[in-house]
Amino acid sequence: MKRLCVIYHSQSGSTAQLAQAITKGASLEEGVEVVLLRAIEASTDDLLGADAVIFGSPENFGYLSGGLKDFFDRSFYPALPHQLNLPYGVFISAGNDGSGALRQLERILKGYPMKAVADAVIVKGLPSEDDLKACETLGATLAAGLAFGIF
Repeated sequence: MKRLCVIYHSQSGSTAQLAQAITKGASLEEGVEVVLLRAIEASTDDLLGADAVIFGSPENFGYLSGGLKDFFDRSFYPALPHQLNLPYGVFISAGNDGSGALRQLERILKGYPMKAVADAVIVKGLPSEDDLKACETLGATLAAGLAFGIF
């Protein structure tokens, strides 16, 4: 069975709502175990046990959230010798345009290294039904890619 980890940080609840939608979409795929983790609870072992990851963050002051950044600070050096090269996706709950948070996240993930396999979902303001559907689609896409051995 393949394992897809959804690792996110949320303070206001918007990013958590998006993470739930990601998980809902990913859970539709048979043969893929979906694990939803708050960044504060996630560890290097979660990355090492994953076949793909979807990262979620609010945009704070135009940047990646401190909560998700803390996860990367804790996991980067222990993961480095493993050259993970995991496929990943991203969702961002943005107050502005989300570009700063996305740019910072992509830069960090190149160092692991990991490879983006889907376009980022950036939600501006409170999540709408369309935003939640876009997150469900992102989750379903990564899960299907794992199930079919595409990545």
